[in-house]
Amino acid sequence: MIIKLLISTLAVIITAYVLPGIVVENILAAIVVAIILGIVNTLLKPILIILTLPINILTLGLFTFIINGAIVLLTSSIVHGFHVKNLLWAILFSIIISLVSSFLNALSK
Repeated sequence: MIIKLLISTLAVIITAYVLPGIVVENILAAIVVAIILGIVNTLLKPILIILTLPINILTLGLFTFIINGAIVLLTSSIVHGFHVKNLLWAILFSIIISLVSSFLNALSK
Protein backbone atom coordinates (compact mmCIF):
# COMPACT_ATOMS: atom_id res chain seq x y z
CA MET A 1 0.00 0.00 0.00
CA ILE A 2 2.86 2.37 0.83
CA ILE A 3 4.54 1.55 -2.49
CA LYS A 4 1.32 2.35 -4.38
CA LEU A 5 1.09 5.68 -2.55
CA LEU A 6 4.71 6.49 -3.41
CA ILE A 7 4.15 5.57 -7.06
CA SER A 8 1.02 7.74 -7.21
CA THR A 9 2.84 10.62 -5.53
CA LEU A 10 5.74 10.34 -7.95
CA ALA A 11 3.28 10.25 -10.86
CA VAL A 12 1.62 13.45 -9.60
CA ILE A 13 5.01 15.19 -9.31
CA ILE A 14 6.17 14.07 -12.77
CA THR A 15 2.88 15.03 -14.41
CA ALA A 16 2.87 18.45 -12.74
CA TYR A 17 6.43 18.97 -13.96
CA VAL A 18 5.45 18.12 -17.55
CA LEU A 19 2.26 20.23 -17.71
CA PRO A 20 2.62 24.01 -17.23
CA GLY A 21 -1.07 24.39 -16.27
CA ILE A 22 -0.63 22.25 -13.15
CA VAL A 23 1.14 23.44 -9.99
CA VAL A 24 2.10 21.23 -7.06
CA GLU A 25 3.78 23.42 -4.46
CA ASN A 26 5.48 20.74 -2.36
CA ILE A 27 5.82 17.02 -1.72
CA LEU A 28 3.18 17.04 1.01
CA ALA A 29 0.65 18.47 -1.44
CA ALA A 30 1.57 15.74 -3.94
CA ILE A 31 1.01 13.05 -1.29
CA VAL A 32 -2.37 14.52 -0.35
CA VAL A 33 -3.34 14.78 -4.05
CA ALA A 34 -2.49 11.10 -4.55
CA ILE A 35 -4.59 10.13 -1.52
CA ILE A 36 -7.57 12.33 -2.43
CA LEU A 37 -7.54 11.21 -6.08
CA GLY A 38 -7.52 7.59 -4.94
CA ILE A 39 -10.43 8.12 -2.57
CA VAL A 40 -12.51 10.15 -5.04
CA ASN A 41 -11.85 7.71 -7.89
CA THR A 42 -12.92 4.83 -5.66
CA LEU A 43 -16.05 6.38 -4.17
CA LEU A 44 -17.36 9.09 -6.51
CA LYS A 45 -16.31 8.06 -10.03
CA PRO A 46 -18.51 4.92 -10.28
CA ILE A 47 -21.54 6.95 -9.24
CA LEU A 48 -20.76 9.64 -11.83
CA ILE A 49 -20.25 7.04 -14.55
CA ILE A 50 -23.65 5.48 -13.83
CA LEU A 51 -25.42 8.86 -13.65
CA THR A 52 -23.93 9.99 -16.97
CA LEU A 53 -24.33 6.67 -18.76
CA PRO A 54 -26.70 7.96 -21.49
CA ILE A 55 -24.37 10.80 -22.52
CA ASN A 56 -21.39 8.49 -22.18
CA ILE A 57 -23.01 6.06 -24.61
CA LEU A 58 -23.83 8.87 -27.05
CA THR A 59 -20.24 10.12 -27.00
CA LEU A 60 -18.83 6.58 -27.25
CA GLY A 61 -17.16 6.88 -23.85
CA LEU A 62 -15.45 10.22 -24.47
CA PHE A 63 -17.48 11.89 -21.72
CA THR A 64 -15.40 9.87 -19.27
CA PHE A 65 -12.54 12.30 -19.98
CA ILE A 66 -14.78 15.14 -18.77
CA ILE A 67 -15.60 13.18 -15.62
CA ASN A 68 -11.90 12.54 -14.97
CA GLY A 69 -11.16 16.25 -15.47
CA ALA A 70 -13.95 17.20 -13.09
CA ILE A 71 -12.50 14.84 -10.47
CA VAL A 72 -9.08 16.50 -10.86
CA LEU A 73 -10.70 19.95 -10.53
CA LEU A 74 -12.53 18.76 -7.41
CA THR A 75 -9.23 17.55 -5.97
CA SER A 76 -7.68 20.90 -6.85
CA SER A 77 -10.36 22.72 -4.91
CA ILE A 78 -9.86 20.46 -1.87
CA VAL A 79 -6.05 20.33 -1.66
CA HIS A 80 -4.12 23.49 -0.87
CA GLY A 81 -0.89 23.61 -2.84
CA PHE A 82 -2.37 21.89 -5.90
CA HIS A 83 -3.66 24.21 -8.61
CA VAL A 84 -5.16 23.41 -12.01
CA LYS A 85 -5.78 26.22 -14.49
CA ASN A 86 -8.93 24.89 -16.18
CA LEU A 87 -10.79 21.80 -17.34
CA LEU A 88 -8.52 21.22 -20.33
CA TRP A 89 -5.44 21.04 -18.11
CA ALA A 90 -7.35 18.77 -15.73
CA ILE A 91 -8.21 16.38 -18.57
CA LEU A 92 -4.60 16.37 -19.78
CA PHE A 93 -3.46 15.79 -16.20
CA SER A 94 -5.75 12.77 -15.85
CA ILE A 95 -4.51 11.29 -19.14
CA ILE A 96 -0.83 11.80 -18.44
CA ILE A 97 -1.02 10.70 -14.81
CA SER A 98 -2.59 7.41 -15.89
CA LEU A 99 0.19 6.87 -18.43
CA VAL A 100 2.93 7.76 -15.93
CA SER A 101 1.35 5.60 -13.22
CA SER A 102 1.12 2.64 -15.59
CA PHE A 103 4.77 3.05 -16.54
CA LEU A 104 5.90 3.36 -12.92
CA ASN A 105 3.79 0.35 -11.86
CA ALA A 106 5.34 -1.70 -14.65
CA LEU A 107 8.81 -0.67 -13.48
CA SER A 108 8.05 -1.60 -9.88
CA LYS A 109 7.17 -5.19 -10.84
